[in-house]
Amino acid sequence: MKRALITGITGQDGSYLAELLLGKGYEVHGLIRRGSSFNTGRIDHIYADPHEAGRRMHLHYGDLCDGTNLARLLYDIQPEEIYNLGAQSHVRVSFDCPEYTGDAVGLGVQRLLEAMRHTGLMKKTRYYQASSSEMYGKVQAVPQTEETPFWPRSPYACAKVYGYWLTVNYRESYGLHGSNGILFNHESPRRGETFVTRKITRAATRIKAGLQEKLFLGNMDARRDWGYAKEYVEMMWLMLQQDEPDDYVVATNETHSVKEFVQETFALLDLDWEKYVDYDARYERPAEVELLIGDPAKAKRKLGWEPKVKFKELVKLMVEADLELAQRERAVADATRGLETSVR
Repeated sequence: MKRALITGITGQDGSYLAELLLGKGYEVHGLIRRGSSFNTGRIDHIYADPHEAGRRMHLHYGDLCDGTNLARLLYDIQPEEIYNLGAQSHVRVSFDCPEYTGDAVGLGVQRLLEAMRHTGLMKKTRYYQASSSEMYGKVQAVPQTEETPFWPRSPYACAKVYGYWLTVNYRESYGLHGSNGILFNHESPRRGETFVTRKITRAATRIKAGLQEKLFLGNMDARRDWGYAKEYVEMMWLMLQQDEPDDYVVATNETHSVKEFVQETFALLDLDWEKYVDYDARYERPAEVELLIGDPAKAKRKLGWEPKVKFKELVKLMVEADLELAQRERAVADATRGLETSVR
């Protein structure tokens, strides 16, 4: 039985990756941060699994900002694979919290790699680094490939570039089997509600259900390459199964604007988006990334991987999930109003 450690296991990607690895018979360990409330909603269903998968998942309190605890955990767990997905991953928030973002996203990689080195895991444990298309920023070529120079446009992107080159450096310096997955935007019904795609599908379905009146957005002209997160975690696993480590772009090779995402979402709900969507300058970034589109040719050629879910299917998948959620919310609201009326 292989043993894997996932940082960021409670996030969108971490939850899908945990499911994938458990399905392959792994023992899965996850790093979670201590909070005053539980944040395990995306993985609670694994514990509820009546079969043995839930018994093969173990959670540990820790933080990428705490190198001493990382070393202790690695020594105790002795994982054969490490997937570093933990981060302060909201680009707009990174402008508000640049120091913390740099500490967790950039120096967190340094701490984790050093913990591997000092616990003797450097040459026997395989490492995946979650890199980001945001590293391309002010893009120098269209589409972006593994050879395209980086030009980061946010504290988050700068920190990701640091983590990317650290992974390459430890690979070249210490023989680390370390691979960078340069993932372009990847979404799902598990996406956090402050990220623009989920913000759109969540608001539109709540508007349809009569629970919300407006959706406020910033720059709707920005274009992104959007894929399905559940498919993208398969690439993370594939990278660590190769004899030699390498770096790969994971993308759909399609680009669509935020406005197109809005239009597609509202059309699926038979709503006129222009009646409900307003501009709010607070959601603008100080420095925008206008266009991202990745070329996954290397992943297809070397790993046999290519995305199946494209833009329209992804939007539909998210809208259907959020519509079901909004309808449940509406039923609860109606029941509460009915109870209050009967009490009066």
